[in-house]
Amino acid sequence: MSYLFTSESVSEGHPDKVADQISDALLDEFLAYDKSSKVACETLVTTGQVVLAGEVKSSAYVDVQEVARAVIERIGYTKSEYQFEAKSCGVFSAIHEQSGDINRGVERQDPYNQGAGDQGMMFGYATNETENYMPLALDLSHSLLSELAFIRKNEIEKMPYLRPDAKSQVTIEYDDNGTPLRIDTIVISTQHDEFVLPADDSKAAKDAADKAMQDRIAADVKSLLIPRVMAQYPPQVQTLFTDKITYHVNPTGKFVIGGPHGDTGLTGRKIIVDTYGGKGAHGGGAFSGKDPSKVDRSAAYAARHIAKNLVAAGVADEVLVQVSYAIGVAKPMNIFINTYGRSNVKLTDGEIAEKVWNLFDMRPKAIEDRLKLRNPIYFETASYGHMGRTPQVVIKEFNSRYNTAPVICEVELFTWEKLDYVDQIKEAFGL
Repeated sequence: MSYLFTSESVSEGHPDKVADQISDALLDEFLAYDKSSKVACETLVTTGQVVLAGEVKSSAYVDVQEVARAVIERIGYTKSEYQFEAKSCGVFSAIHEQSGDINRGVERQDPYNQGAGDQGMMFGYATNETENYMPLALDLSHSLLSELAFIRKNEIEKMPYLRPDAKSQVTIEYDDNGTPLRIDTIVISTQHDEFVLPADDSKAAKDAADKAMQDRIAADVKSLLIPRVMAQYPPQVQTLFTDKITYHVNPTGKFVIGGPHGDTGLTGRKIIVDTYGGKGAHGGGAFSGKDPSKVDRSAAYAARHIAKNLVAAGVADEVLVQVSYAIGVAKPMNIFINTYGRSNVKLTDGEIAEKVWNLFDMRPKAIEDRLKLRNPIYFETASYGHMGRTPQVVIKEFNSRYNTAPVICEVELFTWEKLDYVDQIKEAFGL
């Protein structure tokens, strides 16, 4: 019997994502000026206010207020009516130096003996149901909001009422073999201007104005947004968009009050959006604001790298990878593999895990070097998912009033998405 599965995403203007982006922008700034920086930065955003907290060990000095305001402006909170605006919001910093008790467990004379920055378990997942080896429901959810943000920023005349905050949700029907059959439901909630005013103060007039706004937004989503997202996918995905999809667009009827004014945002509160949309598993650790000595982040990236390369090499159609650590200990406690009965090799999952252990050095420093994680590459991860993205080389420039010259660096984004171990895996598994 077929079944339904749902994933959601949130836009860069969602309050939790605003917090994530500020935390990762601060991390990038520290790493740009001092690659050995140890950073764990948390952000809270609410009406007219940003609160920064956490611990940092770095030789760099960063104007945290300036960085936070630049992120808020880039997202699009630039109008006073949003009740959260880049130039006027308060920015309070309570960042202090990293605990010596933590640092002594991480740093070693031989960097490859560097211990994990904390205990915990991390998961990576991959499936062959999409070209980027991500669950389709989550990938579509991200694409809907990424395209909506592109329209808001670059083609204002098409949907001129859009504000930065938005959420999406996609429900897909699968057959018993896990193959997508059709899209069942799409939910889009987008913050908007109050672009239709009521004729008078009566409830009926207000309801009519709200209905007119909702109808306009729903029509634009169906006629403009959906076709553009469809066009981004191969034919086998496009066929899932049928005329039987149920749409819920701004189902409350009105979404004018949003962003940090509508709901307080916190770093690390969208960990399922950041990873696999509820598919596979999650160890519970958030990513944003953490330098790569924190295995919550670096080992989760490494586990995704392993899972994606295993599926791409043909070892299995679907793979979950778990790795776990003890604080201050370099080698992981375990590597666990689950192929969900969809393995293509005559090996048990335990035997696959043993081969993975020998193929991939999962010590924190080895992960940092293999995936080039000691670079300022993190702001780009903080919205529309850390996984399933396209690896690319970019030039980034950092300017600070405390440094006479800008720092210009070439960095590689989303290295954990590279399929650079496929040949080694095929050789190891005899494929």
